[in-house]
Amino acid sequence: MRRMVRIQAVKPLEQFNVRLEFTDGTQKEIDLEPYLHGPIFKPIRNDPVMFRSVKVDFRMGTIYWDNGADIDPDVLYHGLQPAWMAAVEVSEARSP
Repeated sequence: MRRMVRIQAVKPLEQFNVRLEFTDGTQKEIDLEPYLHGPIFKPIRNDPVMFRSVKVDFRMGTIYWDNGADIDPDVLYHGLQPAWMAAVEVSEARSP
């Protein structure tokens, strides 16, 4: 059985970039801007101090902010498309 990879360290960088360390030792620098959409992320996008307050939830293995916003570690590890973007593509595919 393959073990799930989780985040064990986060360091905010410039703009919306972070350096993440995963439980398998992988380190990645990721631009979180594409993931920071929707009402819960608005204060994070608008306040650099709040963005830089990002933390690791060691129980869930993800990153989060004090307002309850978080991002799935699998999405970040595998570079998957943000959910809002996938929803837009589905909506556009269905429109005539």
